[in-house]
Amino acid sequence: MVKTVAVILFVLSGWLFMQFVPVASETDSEHFAENVNLALRRTAHHLLVAGGDSTSRILPVQQADARTYSVRLEHDFDYKHIPQILQESLTLHQIDAEYNVSVLSCDDGAIQLGYNLGDITDSRVDTNNRIPCVGRWQEAGCRTLQITFPEPRRTIGGAGWATLLGLLLVGISGLVWYQVIRGNSVSSATDSVDKSGVILLGENSFDHAEQSLTVAGTSYSLTYRESKLLNLFATHPNQLLERELILKLVWEDEGITTVGRSVDVFVSRLRKLLRNDPSVRIVSVHGVGYRLEVDS
Repeated sequence: MVKTVAVILFVLSGWLFMQFVPVASETDSEHFAENVNLALRRTAHHLLVAGGDSTSRILPVQQADARTYSVRLEHDFDYKHIPQILQESLTLHQIDAEYNVSVLSCDDGAIQLGYNLGDITDSRVDTNNRIPCVGRWQEAGCRTLQITFPEPRRTIGGAGWATLLGLLLVGISGLVWYQVIRGNSVSSATDSVDKSGVILLGENSFDHAEQSLTVAGTSYSLTYRESKLLNLFATHPNQLLERELILKLVWEDEGITTVGRSVDVFVSRLRKLLRNDPSVRIVSVHGVGYRLEVDS
């Protein structure tokens, strides 16, 4: 039952993550850049036509970065036409991101005029006064029309909360799964223990309480530390135990500080006792620790 719950939680969290986590921002896509290019060229065309120029060449749109685009207009145009024409062009090419508009001097790049999308859509301001600088004097000559798309605001909306919920479910399902695996490990170790508390290791039997190991009918007395070490191995069959963990559980938990290669010495003693049974062996993993391998 617990395992089934873990699987359901894991699948649900994965689905939530895939549904609500965006792969990339729209303004980072090649498709977006192409549409902005077309929208800006359309805007430049209609601005020049509104000024009586229908023959001059429109220069290529320049892209300074993923969020900044500009086109150079060497002939005069009326600033008041920009908001309507630009917004129509962006809508035509399905661009609904926030943006800022600047009219720059071709000579030094200084901003001469400008506004942002909020100036158009702010219903609190009278329509005739929404766009800054409309109706004011404009310097004649070459100018650059630039549009910039700011970084989106980082807020936790519905998708954000769904993402957090998904991550929480991942953590819960991982914890439940760990408990399932841990429970299986404990149960596998418990299966080898008979009613008297004796652990069966292949053809051998180990009694931790009596500190004895019976091999091929011969009983051997173990020291307290040998018994404790073998009990650790026996209750974690076929699992890699790191050297640091062995030291902590067999020695350091009683305040004893080991020196030299104490673990290796005790492992060597246990190996000698178990050597006549090929189905049981203590394998060393270089630089990591030891594993008691028991053939099923």
